[in-house]
Amino acid sequence: MPVGTQGTVKGVTPQQLKELNAQIVLSNTYHLHLRPGDELIKSFGGLHKFMNWSGPILTDSGGYQIFSLTKLRKMSEEGVTFQSHIDGSPIQLTPEKVIKIQENLGVDIMMVLDECLGYPAEREAVKKSLELTTRWAKRAKVAKVREEVSIFGIVQGGMYLDLRLESAQALVEIGFDGYAIGGLSVGEPPQMMYDIAEKIAPVLPQDKIRYLMGVGTPVDLVEAVSRGIDLFDCVIPTRSARFGRLFTKSGPLNIRNKEHRSSPDPVQNDCECYACRNFSRAYLSHLIHAKEVLFVTLASIHNLHFYQSLVLRMREEIVAGSFAEFKAEFLRSYRGELEGDARE
Repeated sequence: MPVGTQGTVKGVTPQQLKELNAQIVLSNTYHLHLRPGDELIKSFGGLHKFMNWSGPILTDSGGYQIFSLTKLRKMSEEGVTFQSHIDGSPIQLTPEKVIKIQENLGVDIMMVLDECLGYPAEREAVKKSLELTTRWAKRAKVAKVREEVSIFGIVQGGMYLDLRLESAQALVEIGFDGYAIGGLSVGEPPQMMYDIAEKIAPVLPQDKIRYLMGVGTPVDLVEAVSRGIDLFDCVIPTRSARFGRLFTKSGPLNIRNKEHRSSPDPVQNDCECYACRNFSRAYLSHLIHAKEVLFVTLASIHNLHFYQSLVLRMREEIVAGSFAEFKAEFLRSYRGELEGDARE
């Protein structure tokens, strides 16, 4: 899922997203509640009409902001109270209010409110947190009114496998339309994330979507799909684009580097995206050094196309029964990863 936190995927239009074959986008409950307001969006007929996106929309509940805005929030059994990062005003989110906001937005998939802890975290703190998340999940399901909208539970439990299993089993007993694995991509080693996905995905219902939140790099996606994950979101494609990092089959390149300034080649020779079909690396290098806004659009189009093509290829390889061979070849030829935050 391309990430459109504020009701827009940075740098590209909804029409361009359609042309990139994006099937679903993610927006954020917390941010849209603060600005422009879910009631205002409801008055425009919902988020689909407001942002002119006809495909499905999933909204993150604001649980990640519990992690990222630690200094601006206060936790309680009732919910979480934030100091708005915009104007400092107090904002309370409860499991029930988060569902109401998402129903006002008119999205297709709602996430329950959860607490996301950083890494590392003490076991007792993690256990207390996942128990709170489970209680919140029960309240969120009861609060759901719109039957046509799906609601996903979020597995927590930090890096403790037994706590993860406890969380997953509790959520399955409650019963949700899909299940997310949250609390990863928060600073832990990649292999730890892969190990948790490998152990948790099989205990989640096989006929329900399994969503790994906030992930990730191309390697992360391939590794996680091989472990049973179906759905992802991440800002890496568009955030990397804004800094000049562009993806290729052999790994990311930095278009700012001197070697690209006179190159007539596209970013990737066999890429069919609009940027690669029409522009050279030299032109993209010129745009970023000249600080032209067009660079962000072209770079975002390329990176989003790379990600959408990657997941399409994985679907095809799974259907053909050749995913294991594809994974081995991909990991052999893809070199280099990115540093920095994976979430926005």
